[in-house]
Amino acid sequence: MPDNSVTLIGNITRDPELRFTPSGQAIATFGIAVNRRFQRNNQWEEQTSFFNVTAWATLGENVSNSLSKGARVIVNGRLEQRSWETQEGEKRSVVEVVADEIGPSLRWATAEITKNERREGGGSDTGGGGGSSSRPASNEPQPAYSGGDEEPF
Repeated sequence: MPDNSVTLIGNITRDPELRFTPSGQAIATFGIAVNRRFQRNNQWEEQTSFFNVTAWATLGENVSNSLSKGARVIVNGRLEQRSWETQEGEKRSVVEVVADEIGPSLRWATAEITKNERREGGGSDTGGGGGSSSRPASNEPQPAYSGGDEEPF
């Protein structure tokens, strides 16, 4: 079975934006810049790639409460492509990272960990039976995005 996983280490480019779907599911979105430094012809060159990251449910809420622009983070998740049509009839698409895990990078910083109480019953996690899924599984329907007239990114 093919695996679609990605791990990125970089800096947050904009404060995480926390929104909620009509059903109350939390979704946080933010950008991450990943730098690559390499040597060509005895000179150091740097290349930066930018990615949009989406974090669902409790993970999204924790990201929104814990991280801000400029923070160096490690993001593990999967790549997902979305397509839509603008009001002018133009077709658009974007590839984004749907996060499974996000944490601060401790290479040049320290962090204080605070464990949250686990939510039971009507919590925002979508997993069934004791799992701790932070987003809908790939075979489950995704909640509809309700961000007004424009696409989320």
